[in-house]
Amino acid sequence: MNTYVEPFLEEMAKQVGVFNMMAISGGRIAFRDTGITLPVGKGYFVEIDLMPSDTYCVKRVWQTKSKRIVKGVVDDVYSDELGVVAYQASCFVNVSFGSDIK
Repeated sequence: MNTYVEPFLEEMAKQVGVFNMMAISGGRIAFRDTGITLPVGKGYFVEIDLMPSDTYCVKRVWQTKSKRIVKGVVDDVYSDELGVVAYQASCFVNVSFGSDIK
């Protein structure tokens, strides 16, 4: 289990990029204590958290009212790679992503 630190949320959103944000979630963004959540659709979300190593953890999450399943995780993402990795996480139909957590 990773420990996350409190990030500068606006800076994190800038590092994802406006065009990536529009492609991933249509510009919708939810700010959390440890990062941001981008709703994709059909129950999928992209969660981005800041790790203590000053890199990011990007997760593909599927959620219903009673279940929350992490479908893939990529740790140690640098800020210049964040937009690309977040976009890959949002492509749940035809792109495999990271490692599954069981």
